[in-house]
Amino acid sequence: MTCSSSMRRRLMAAGLLGVVARPFSALASDTWPARPVRVIVPFPPGGPVDSTARIFTQKLAETWKQPVVIDNRAGAGGTIGAAVAAKEAPDGYTLFLGSIHHAVNPSLMRNLPYDIEKDFAPVSFAAMFPVFVVAHPSVPANNIKELIAYARQGGRTLAYGSSGNGGGTHLAGELFNMEAGTKLQHIPYKGSSPAMNDLLGGQVQLMFSDAPTALQHIKSGRIKVLGVASRKRSDMLPDVPTVGESGLPGYEAYSWAALFAPARTPRPVLDRINADFNATMNDAGVRQRLLQAGAEADPGSQEQMRQRLRGEIDKWRKVIQVAGITAG
Repeated sequence: MTCSSSMRRRLMAAGLLGVVARPFSALASDTWPARPVRVIVPFPPGGPVDSTARIFTQKLAETWKQPVVIDNRAGAGGTIGAAVAAKEAPDGYTLFLGSIHHAVNPSLMRNLPYDIEKDFAPVSFAAMFPVFVVAHPSVPANNIKELIAYARQGGRTLAYGSSGNGGGTHLAGELFNMEAGTKLQHIPYKGSSPAMNDLLGGQVQLMFSDAPTALQHIKSGRIKVLGVASRKRSDMLPDVPTVGESGLPGYEAYSWAALFAPARTPRPVLDRINADFNATMNDAGVRQRLLQAGAEADPGSQEQMRQRLRGEIDKWRKVIQVAGITAG
């Protein structure tokens, strides 16, 4: 009799647990989102990462039938926004749009207030921002092979401008030096626009430039483009060969944006966000708007993002160590 009562109590407990578990699973997979979703963007309005967010959030709001609100938390190379996002509730109602900075910062900055791999769950890569190798018209090189030969000639210093120390356009130049055996001199600026202004004026001879900064000047003929640094040609300028095609096989550098959620966000919610996000980024209208903003849609699975993020961290750590780059 006692044994039977004990067994009955165990079965009742198991049943109660099942009742509790089923509504939670249903909530995670079926009723999310039940309120507005916030996307933290760790950069100011108007930049490529922010512009990308404004394009896809509009479409996601239509899909989810809930407002998707952008929260710009700029500062400290993207670390302020990342630190805020890492502490948010893991319920799917706060997402974070990180960038190449968040693969670089672990090797460049000490005592970060977050861990990009441990404090976040990957959702999907979002977009790739092609980097174009561009030159002032006075540089007597019309492709990467000619640029390498010209830069290696003794007694000559070629300078390239970047958007700032430790940024993606700086690291692209240092990776080029490592793989091409050149000694291009880095000149950091406070943003891409002032660097481009000095390239136009001839104060620097080269830039490894993001597409939004370079495209109008390439098309106007004020600067010349020697190659695109991504693995394949860009739809923005399909006639421009890759750096690999035009003289430096294997070279690849680009900026990117990727969507994260706080760690411990329920897997059903992550799966739902990934599926809807991929559908959004594969929408023809969204892809066209991104191209016009200088970005190429680049979605994928959560595991693909996890592996790519780890690869980016390892790749840029090596460049930072070899080039002796420090923050500041």
